[in-house]
Amino acid sequence: MEHSVFSYGIIAFLLGTLGVGVWASQQIKGDSVNFLVAGRGLSLPLAAATLMAQSVDSNATLGNTDLASEFGFWAGAALPLGLSLCLLLTGLFLAKPMNRMGLITIPDFYRVKYGRTVELIAACIMCVSFSFLLAGNLVAGGYMFQSFLGTSYFGGITLLALLVLVYTVSGGLFAVAYTDFIQVMIALVGAWALLAFVLANFGLTVDPGMGPGAIDQLTAVSSGAAINWASIIALGFGNMVAIDFMARIFAADSPETAQRACFIASAGTLIIGIPFSIIALGAGGILSQAGIVADGPVLFAMLKGVVPPILGLLVLAAILSASLSTADGAILGTSSVLAHNVMGIRHSSAHGAGGDKLLLVTRLMAVVITILGVVLGLKVPQTGVLLLLAFDMSFAGLVVPLIGGLFWPQATRQGALACILVGSLTRLAFFSLMPTMFGVDNTLLYFPNNLFTIDFDGFPTMISPLLGLIAFVVVSKLTYKPLTAEQQREEVLAGVRSL
Repeated sequence: MEHSVFSYGIIAFLLGTLGVGVWASQQIKGDSVNFLVAGRGLSLPLAAATLMAQSVDSNATLGNTDLASEFGFWAGAALPLGLSLCLLLTGLFLAKPMNRMGLITIPDFYRVKYGRTVELIAACIMCVSFSFLLAGNLVAGGYMFQSFLGTSYFGGITLLALLVLVYTVSGGLFAVAYTDFIQVMIALVGAWALLAFVLANFGLTVDPGMGPGAIDQLTAVSSGAAINWASIIALGFGNMVAIDFMARIFAADSPETAQRACFIASAGTLIIGIPFSIIALGAGGILSQAGIVADGPVLFAMLKGVVPPILGLLVLAAILSASLSTADGAILGTSSVLAHNVMGIRHSSAHGAGGDKLLLVTRLMAVVITILGVVLGLKVPQTGVLLLLAFDMSFAGLVVPLIGGLFWPQATRQGALACILVGSLTRLAFFSLMPTMFGVDNTLLYFPNNLFTIDFDGFPTMISPLLGLIAFVVVSKLTYKPLTAEQQREEVLAGVRSL
């Protein structure tokens, strides 16, 4: 009976989501701006909901509970805390100026400020980064379908990838915006209903050193403090250059709407995410009482063996809807960056008989990105770690040129290139030499060595951006030449024309 409830409920939800995607395709009208940034017309409720949904994905729910149950409260809570911090900082400093620029993708900023070469390098890094983000969400779907629909893990990932691909190429960001408000409401109700059920029926027994009061998780390296702070910092700053995140900022109907939406989404991310961290603390004891051994995400084991079917289905719908929204954004954003910034295809309002070429190529690139996400999801079947790795890569080299380009007049193209190269290459070197990444074995790219041990895990996240910052400041100072008023005017016009 329970299996039927889950199966039919999940299938009905997926069909409903597909229906919304197909319906939203009517709003595209053959225009890539409608497809990529929803015509730049999202009102405050839609903008806030879609920003919140970008943060509340399967990584920040399943990954959150897995990390909290294994390493302690702060290991899991670091995910929603970091994402909430990013939304707060973006609202305070970035949302208004970035919305005013009228960009299509975040690499457009690097072209306007630093030129084509920097745009191309930044776009490539973002595409690699977001392939990991997509993979993390597909991993969650693979486990979900394996647990509740009876598919294999491979079959689950493939099925979800196909669904998201169809959903993405049909409705673009319009489809995301129309569904996100409902999805975050489902996530909100599901998270707090599950927490209430656990507290009412099992109480909350927290093992020593695992709960919110175990501050050593934030102060002692031996208790994972370096990794926890690295998680918060990587998400708090790395998400600023997230492709799908900035696309939602660009889609808001005004700079003021973009800013307010960030503040609302920042609070909402904590309200939805923290309950999962708390639930995870008692998950081990609850599963032991029920005689259940978790094979896959801890939360799925609880939903399948402990929670009433209707409540379990509600939480599953919340996780699945968040995964669909974020995976949609990852595919949409990455494919648009490949088409627009890597291949150099620009939007044209005069589509002609062939239609909008940017729209067509973006849809084709979505297939490529989806396949890459499936491959990575099969290679690294982790959730929260893939989220951290995605933003860690972006944080290392791209955040400093973004903030510097907005607020430091002496930022130069050479400084940006130096920052990206130093930050990204040192991070890649650290990654290849570290046996673990955020507490999980490095199975992607590891060269055995005696230089770095697991005790150093977490520190590379903070070292590489600092090295990039030093390179950015030093090289910009050495290469900066004040422009005349006429040169400044020409530079601005050239940047606008390049869009």
